[in-house]
Amino acid sequence: MMPKEVILTPAGLKRLQKELETLQTDRRREVAERIKDAREFGEIAENSEYDDAKNEQSMLEARISQLEERLRDATVIDKKKISKDVVQVGSAVSLKDEKTGKTQKFTIVGSAEANPSEMMLSNESPVGRALIGQKRNTVVSVPVPKGAARKLKITKIDVGL
Repeated sequence: MMPKEVILTPAGLKRLQKELETLQTDRRREVAERIKDAREFGEIAENSEYDDAKNEQSMLEARISQLEERLRDATVIDKKKISKDVVQVGSAVSLKDEKTGKTQKFTIVGSAEANPSEMMLSNESPVGRALIGQKRNTVVSVPVPKGAARKLKITKIDVGL
């Protein structure tokens, strides 16, 4: 099975690298200390502190492996190659809801960086998929869970990084 491509912004790459470094140093040290302390509580077979610390170690190592894999498979977006003519990963897109008239600005990012509360939408989300490859003044139709699809007009495309 081929690894799934991970698309990252330069800021997203730095964030993941920083998280990995913290987990590999500080967090590993903290968890190892917890395991050492828990061993001192006595019989390991009946030691819930030890079990908890070992479970935490397992989750920590899984996250480290996940981050290493993401970083190994990452494609970092080059800001200079982002078009202002066509929506792509790295684009900042202003959208006007045709029904409400409300305008919102989103940045299209890879799924590893998606954070709707920060207006960063995944290129794999319904809105992201509808926008990729589209031009300014295009109206896209986005399915919604209940009701008719939302019609969104692309009013502006800019570099979002």
